Amino acid sequence: MTTTPTHQYALATETVRKALSEVLDPEIQRPITDLGMVKEIAVSPDGAVLVGIYLTVSGCPLREKITADATAAVSALPGVRDVRIELDVMSDEQRTELRKSLRGDTGEPDIPFTRPGSLTRVYCVASGKGGVGKSSVTVNLAAAMAARGLSVGVLDADIHGHSVPRMLGVTTGPTRVEKMIMPPRANGVKVISVGMFTSGNAPVMWRGPLLHRALQQFLSEVYWGDLDVLLLDLPPGTGDIPISLAQLLPDSEILVVTTPQAAAAEVAERAGAIALQTGQRVTGVVENMSWLRLPDGSTTRLFGSGGGRTVADSLSLALGTEVPLLGQVPMDPLLGEAGDAGAPLVLSDPEAPAAVVLRGIAEGLSVRPRGLAGCRLPVSPS
Repeated sequence: MTTTPTHQYALATETVRKALSEVLDPEIQRPITDLGMVKEIAVSPDGAVLVGIYLTVSGCPLREKITADATAAVSALPGVRDVRIELDVMSDEQRTELRKSLRGDTGEPDIPFTRPGSLTRVYCVASGKGGVGKSSVTVNLAAAMAARGLSVGVLDADIHGHSVPRMLGVTTGPTRVEKMIMPPRANGVKVISVGMFTSGNAPVMWRGPLLHRALQQFLSEVYWGDLDVLLLDLPPGTGDIPISLAQLLPDSEILVVTTPQAAAAEVAERAGAIALQTGQRVTGVVENMSWLRLPDGSTTRLFGSGGGRTVADSLSLALGTEVPLLGQVPMDPLLGEAGDAGAPLVLSDPEAPAAVVLRGIAEGLSVRPRGLAGCRLPVSPS
């Protein structure tokens, strides 16, 4: 029994659609077939395939990747001779439907990490003073967690001293789809920073209310997706931003970064002790710049020793619960060079001494399973 040309066409079209279901939108990380991005599929008898794809916005920064991924997926099908991709742009109505499918038919955006049942672990990386390598620790922990297969996001909450996009190698900006902001990805990590919305290297001169509103927008309007971990790189000290984040993310945990120096440790204790007022949990302490390996193989401690242990013990006593010293990261010039190059050390040189310690800390923070323990549930006693 012979198959009619009409049946062959329908079968081939469905085969192409199935292949396109393996193509993910680079920003949303969902199949383009599920997002309503496939406009049309046309298959000719000689094996030429035309695929029409809707972009979310006309200036989509990842149009070339979408085109390349779709071309590769369809070209791999048996019998395909040629693939042509035609790009179009979603209408306002289509963008509205996309937003509803991702965020629900809600009015004002809410913060997904505060919803009952949220399984995302939220770590606020804090320090008492600047210059202790807090951003380097944040970036490398995020990259190490992503390399372990976790879905990771980083919010650069150091509004006045933002540096995370450069250190993570971000090369594209965010895309706005209606009330949603699609964050760019770099080294497997979703990233958002106020630096993506300023011109050049212009300073951000905001006070408390504006800072609070910016953080609220980043948490509620950015489409983070289903994250396993969200890391927030806080500014040093205990000012407006740590207080606002404690209000916006009451279940977030604090990760304190210090150096071995006694003076730095005293200041770091204050950053962790904010948990006494906010009710947040202090996950642990990371001691950075702990020691330096010399050319002859010996080590020296340029900033003294014991600061991390002192902070951990002091916070344990003040909070009435154990605050562990999670790791001591050695000084390594490569750590700064890797950050300047946008290639976190845990990825570019995973066997470097600093990278080994940072990967160990990331593993310790990652192994706690995503469960409902500690989550607010929508139930009440009768």
